[in-house]
Amino acid sequence: MFKPRSLAKKTPALTPAQQEAAKKRKERLDRLQNLQLRMNEARKMNHKEVAEEDKRKKLPSNYEDKRKRIEWEEEEERKRKDCESKGENYDRVKLLDVGAFEAEQWERKKKKRNPDPGFSDYEAATFRQYQHNTKLIKPNMEEYCREMEKKGDDFYPTANTLGIHQHKDTEKGIDKMVTDLERQIHKREKYSRRRAYDEDADIDYINERNMKFNKKLERFYGKYTAEIKQNLERGTAV
Repeated sequence: MFKPRSLAKKTPALTPAQQEAAKKRKERLDRLQNLQLRMNEARKMNHKEVAEEDKRKKLPSNYEDKRKRIEWEEEEERKRKDCESKGENYDRVKLLDVGAFEAEQWERKKKKRNPDPGFSDYEAATFRQYQHNTKLIKPNMEEYCREMEKKGDDFYPTANTLGIHQHKDTEKGIDKMVTDLERQIHKREKYSRRRAYDEDADIDYINERNMKFNKKLERFYGKYTAEIKQNLERGTAV
């Protein structure tokens, strides 16, 4: 005898109230999932900001100023090479974009920022020379940052640092330093040439070092001690 197959069970239709409740439940789940995604994203961004802030704290205080100056110098060098390739004078091309008022204002700021006080003493002259030499240094900031990330806290040695992980200069850096020192020595040779000996000058020194010292005294204090010196020579000093 033929037996019909059992019919599949059908899902009973939801009432309008149940449909509304299911819709609200789905909306709440979607909002919860979206909120969790936003929380995870915010957590990642917060961790990234904390890491960046910690990285900035480890940088030197004048890192940003040096970075901006290096970028400006690289841009100036690129523009200069472009002008040279076209056969143009970069200084003249640069001045074409500067107005009279801007040029006057820039010149006034330059004089105010870099006044030339002349020679005051040897300490000030040495400091000026140091400032000039440091401006000629062009560090590789990308290599600096890579080395700092690689070594971490060992990048900045302290009194307890053993020296095992300290930075070692490259051959290129050493050659650059030697070249700069040779340039300074060659430049000093032009200004430290030996003076001609004057046979008619009075001998008031016992050696060459004492002679230079006496000349410095005469240069700075000669006008104040001229009368005392004359009285000593005449024998009328009290």
